[in-house]
Amino acid sequence: MDTFCLTYHGWDPKEQKLREALCTLGNGYLGTRGAAEENSNNEFNYPGTYIAGGYNRAKTEIAGRTLENEDLVNFPNWLCLSFRPEGGEWLNLEETEVLDYEQKLEMKKGILTRKFRIKDPHYRITSIESRRLVSMKDMHLAGIQWNFTPENWSGDIEIRTALDGTVINNNVARYRELENRHLKPLYSEVIDKDVILLLVRTAQSDITMAQAARTRIYTQEKKQLKTTVSSHQKDKYIEQVLGFHAEEGKKYTIEKVAAIYTSRDPSISEPSLEARKDIQRAGPFSEMLEKQQDAYQFLWHRADIGISGNKKVQQLVRLHIFHNLQTISPNTIPLDVGVPSRGLHGEAYRGHVFWDELYIFPYFNLRFPEITRSLLMYRYYRLDEARYAAKKEGYKGAMFPWQSGSNGREESQVIHLNPKSGNWIPDNTHLQRHVNAAIAYNIWNYYLTTEDRLFLSHYGAEIFLSIARFWAGKAKYNRDRDRYEIHHVVGPDEYHTSYPDSGEHGLKNNAYTNVMTAWVLQKALEILDLIEKSRKEELLLHLAIDEKELSLWKKISKKIFVPFIKDGIINQFEGYEQLQEFPWEEYREKYGDIQRLDRVLESEGNSPNTYKASKQADVLMLFYVFSKEELHTIFHHLGYEFKEDHIRQNIEYYKERTSHGSTLSRFVFSWVLSKYDKKQSWKNFKALLISDFEDIQGGTTPEGIHLGAMAGSLDLIQRNFAGLSIRDDALWIDPKLPDSIEEISLCINYRNHRICFTAGHEKLRIAFEEGWSDKMNIGVRDAIHEFNRGEMREFHLGLGTENNKD
Repeated sequence: MDTFCLTYHGWDPKEQKLREALCTLGNGYLGTRGAAEENSNNEFNYPGTYIAGGYNRAKTEIAGRTLENEDLVNFPNWLCLSFRPEGGEWLNLEETEVLDYEQKLEMKKGILTRKFRIKDPHYRITSIESRRLVSMKDMHLAGIQWNFTPENWSGDIEIRTALDGTVINNNVARYRELENRHLKPLYSEVIDKDVILLLVRTAQSDITMAQAARTRIYTQEKKQLKTTVSSHQKDKYIEQVLGFHAEEGKKYTIEKVAAIYTSRDPSISEPSLEARKDIQRAGPFSEMLEKQQDAYQFLWHRADIGISGNKKVQQLVRLHIFHNLQTISPNTIPLDVGVPSRGLHGEAYRGHVFWDELYIFPYFNLRFPEITRSLLMYRYYRLDEARYAAKKEGYKGAMFPWQSGSNGREESQVIHLNPKSGNWIPDNTHLQRHVNAAIAYNIWNYYLTTEDRLFLSHYGAEIFLSIARFWAGKAKYNRDRDRYEIHHVVGPDEYHTSYPDSGEHGLKNNAYTNVMTAWVLQKALEILDLIEKSRKEELLLHLAIDEKELSLWKKISKKIFVPFIKDGIINQFEGYEQLQEFPWEEYREKYGDIQRLDRVLESEGNSPNTYKASKQADVLMLFYVFSKEELHTIFHHLGYEFKEDHIRQNIEYYKERTSHGSTLSRFVFSWVLSKYDKKQSWKNFKALLISDFEDIQGGTTPEGIHLGAMAGSLDLIQRNFAGLSIRDDALWIDPKLPDSIEEISLCINYRNHRICFTAGHEKLRIAFEEGWSDKMNIGVRDAIHEFNRGEMREFHLGLGTENNKD
């Protein structure tokens, strides 16, 4: 097995849309699904091209109301490339005899390859080898190369190349009743005998996109072939048909290079001007391929995680790394964009930005902190919108949306379609205010990993204090309890959005939300002491925060109410313990897969609000975001008893009441179980690894991969299995490898120091390769060791002692 490749054998139209998502190529600016070049949108094929931050809003009259939704737009399809022999039909694998078929994603190079042989009704056999790339080096360029061989025939042939802006957003079946036409035509043009241009604009957001495509044909001797050329244009569509005489047994190379720009791009004049310029300057496909390999060599040098002893795990880990880099890469840095939870791979969740950064940033912080910083700035640039949202609800500070898009307003749907019942039902998931705590958490952990004081002082602190201010206003004092409470929220478990038979939306005292609030308020006060005195005074003046308000934050941070059931078991929210137990076995026997229990119950006229049944980890999230030492400190600060054994008790309680309706749930359960039940932890980790690869949720992956789950698997390996932890004093390493893995090797960037290590069951090798200082401290198990730059040491894990020094 080549663990840098994902290979599919055989043509299976029913599997095509899953393969398309998993074979998406991107570069952090542009993403294109792994659809067949020759086909447009149909039952089995969905070409999708998405631009980071490329949103448009549209209104739909439905269920007696006007809904406005913002979507990540499916922009014109630049892939269009097909052929037909004289007297034949245009290539369509669904309507011809496929003799051989192989599709391969070469992750080490960022190349998608398709090799197939077909036989038409005239018994003409043709072989095609297609290679495709979306340039990681030149972010506005993409290309396709066909090696085309008529094996047993000669004759005239036509090659059709096009730019198709007639596409719509049609990737997600449950959205199809909503307005899905986002593009308006501007103009199309034949620039040269081998170059065409298409210009479109989004209907509401006025994003102009220009695509220029150059198509050339070369002989086996690598000479450009003279062809006949005809062009055809209509609204939002332009094509060229190139004709020539093909000879039996000879190989012809067809190269299509596309340049893509939008009016959102920085440092440009005008999209069509830039696309024209780039297409004139672009070299042949071979030159693009060489640059692509160089760019990916750099990425993998920083990004790779090596796994020894389990090739399947290694392959899927690299698949997860690859798709994170397709969505966010060094090309993302100059863009004002967030992290869409389904990548640039499809249209699920409308391309919105949720809280998935919580799972994604830990991996990027230790490899590409410059990317994390730019993504945190997405939140900073939308701070005023978050302040307006808080003010509208009657609060001070900043209230960031559960779903964010172009400008940071709340993009969550008001109602959503249950595909199981066909009903449109209210959607109150926007009450997941814990996204605010996640943003604050991300800021602090970025700082802890990088020591980027400039960011913290000038940007991060302002966001953090604004979020703390919101939580202080959201928390209301209960005199009877002498505690502060938070009402009208929804926790990470999205199944519970209100109490049974209640007309009110939201819940009281979601434990995860309340504990995170206490942490945010505590850390906000700490940050004020950490930044420069002059900046502290400037911020407090700018935000109009006085000592009285800071005293209130301190008081709330010590008196937030946390509900408990009994014996240290944290109540998911106040009143959860009074809900009915759910008949899990009865429903599994009745329906089989009940991961999406909410849809099953709604189709029966019921609701998960009635039961102790969770979609995903909620209380258990606390044991992911905080170490047991941190939790002990937080609970002690709050005046609650917390023992390590309470973690085990909560795991046992909630694992019996969770349906895992989110791929993120498997990640959190694997994490929290790793110290208490290695067998179950590994079982959940394996489910996490294959969740998109095998589409275990039954149709969600074709709508876009789950980026948070993919990044979460990488974080689980580095911080849990390999035992990395970042504390104030040093980087600590304490490996605890699963039995199914022999070694983990990786390199990280910790506070501008490159450290590489290999962890096995018995030995740990650490190398301090380079950095901004000559010495640094690294903790192994319970002891700190000082390393000199260029030094490598080996430790025996069984004894926790140093074994060798070079």
